[in-house]
Amino acid sequence: MTQQQQHQGRLAFIGGGNMAEAILGGLLACGYPLSQCVVSEPIQARCEFLQSKYPGLQTLSGPDANRLAIQGSKSTTTTQSLIQDGSIQVNPTAASIDFAPAEVVILAVKPQVLRSVVVDLAPVLRALQPLVISIAAGIETSAIARFMADGVDEDAIAAGSVKLPPVIRVMPNTPALVLEGAAGMYATADATAEHREVAESLLAAVSKQVSWVETESLIDTVTGISGSGPAYFFLMMEAMEEAGVKLGMDRATAKALTIQTCLGAAKMAQLSSDDLETLRIKVTSPQGTTDAAIKAFEAGGFRDLVQKGVTAADARSRTLAKELGGAKL
Repeated sequence: MTQQQQHQGRLAFIGGGNMAEAILGGLLACGYPLSQCVVSEPIQARCEFLQSKYPGLQTLSGPDANRLAIQGSKSTTTTQSLIQDGSIQVNPTAASIDFAPAEVVILAVKPQVLRSVVVDLAPVLRALQPLVISIAAGIETSAIARFMADGVDEDAIAAGSVKLPPVIRVMPNTPALVLEGAAGMYATADATAEHREVAESLLAAVSKQVSWVETESLIDTVTGISGSGPAYFFLMMEAMEEAGVKLGMDRATAKALTIQTCLGAAKMAQLSSDDLETLRIKVTSPQGTTDAAIKAFEAGGFRDLVQKGVTAADARSRTLAKELGGAKL
């Protein structure tokens, strides 16, 4: 992705954990202006780490940091007093506290605290109407909308006299940390084509595959396939490495061969015009070594186990949505 193809508006990251850092780092690597990014993170040590890794990055911490990151700031007496009484900490301390309101807010906090964070930010979100992108697992857009509507009469929202910001829900995965992620995305009805383009350009900085789903329940399926998927491959590789060790190979060699085999197979699948079944058949000579292994896997119920695993992850994602999001609007 080129810098020209990328959204260049003001970004506010609410939460500065690993996934937020992955997105931030990917964007910066693609030429996104550092001056257009601000990270609100409650743990001061984490702010200091981000500062050391991305010199000049504006980070905020403290009770009022999330709100300030979204609404922007000027060097006013009010802002200075918030700094003096500890309500916000600005990093680096010499940085200007003049910055524009956020056009895009990326909610990158843990699902368990998303409700309290969004309820606290609801008035400023309703006032400024930024695009809200949530990467919090298991929280449906209807729940986020309800959090943003906190304290507002439902009739006012239904009548359109109070407007809620558009929300795009994203399920990334951990390979985003090495810029090889896959992400599923769902947009609410009020998200425009431009909103979708902005969100896609941001996630594409760390995700080689970005796929939209038109039914939000399919985000749970995305979770089962790509969100949790890296762990499935780690388990397979772990088992292959262990099998090699039990057959007499040293662990380092078994691990190296397993990892490269995984990478090579994925690259072949990515570049080939053949479907996955055809690729498997092509490397499975009848009565050969691969054929023996495949038959052993099939006899052990390999496909059924994979189906059960993906289905279990999908079901757990739906359960988390109920537990953490509560009743729908």
